[in-house]
Amino acid sequence: MSMTTLTRCTRSLALAGLCLVAAGAAYAQVSSINSAYVDPNSIFQPQIPGSMFTSSSSGNPQNGTLSVTLNEANVGNPGGSGNTYANQNVWFFSNNGGTSAYQFNANDYFHASYSLTLTGGTTGYDMEGGFYFANPSGNFGGNCQIFVVNSGVIFQGGGPSYYPFSPAAGGYPGAGAQVPNYTVGQTLTLGFNYVIDPGTGNPAFQYSVNGMFAASAPGDPYFDLGAGQFVGGSGDNLGGYFQIQTTGNVSSPNSGSAQFSDISITPVPEPSVLALLGLGLLPVTRLLRRRA
Repeated sequence: MSMTTLTRCTRSLALAGLCLVAAGAAYAQVSSINSAYVDPNSIFQPQIPGSMFTSSSSGNPQNGTLSVTLNEANVGNPGGSGNTYANQNVWFFSNNGGTSAYQFNANDYFHASYSLTLTGGTTGYDMEGGFYFANPSGNFGGNCQIFVVNSGVIFQGGGPSYYPFSPAAGGYPGAGAQVPNYTVGQTLTLGFNYVIDPGTGNPAFQYSVNGMFAASAPGDPYFDLGAGQFVGGSGDNLGGYFQIQTTGNVSSPNSGSAQFSDISITPVPEPSVLALLGLGLLPVTRLLRRRA
């Protein structure tokens, strides 16, 4: 191999190495997630007096073994001081063994999924659970959720989009998924992705229930973030939630639980990183082919 060819190969390999470093840095963020952080407090404050919240979590979402259970019991007090409706508890992905919630950044593209089962509850009173992507700054449209409700309703709401999955939510016919109404005790598989829309090049969310994707238009499963919207603001944490309404009667309180199982999150490479990597390796391939 001539010195000129060797120099070209060296430069190309250096570029490829830089691309691999960039790709590794992006992967290192999401791939560092190893557990769940359970918030001990109800999102709705104050918590319904007399109610009892318990939780458990174990496993690692990198290999799909993470599980989280959120339980609420004795939710019957009428409440007071502004919150007379319900308790809402959340868990978030964590990269420090559950000490705190993982802060998502702009290039933290991912595929996340889990199975959700709601049990218990009292007929006529709200009980729900699902994905919860907290966005306190509102920089991508506010909290983005996939709701599964004991009344049969399944829908995505918040963030940059809205989509009804089930008939009880006003879905089907629709542009995409057709999911039957939910019944308590049923297990659903929910998916939430943060990716690049290949048609527009914009960051986008994808939502699925039992493998059926919501659609922003017929055949289009991408819900793009709008101009000026972005992931990466303070408090942008992803996980799941459980909400249960008080009966308002201490003699017949509400109780129930949400089981999140087979929880998984995997990093997705940014397309521009893959493109740069290709640019770095392509000259090497060409040069070696010429020498063959």
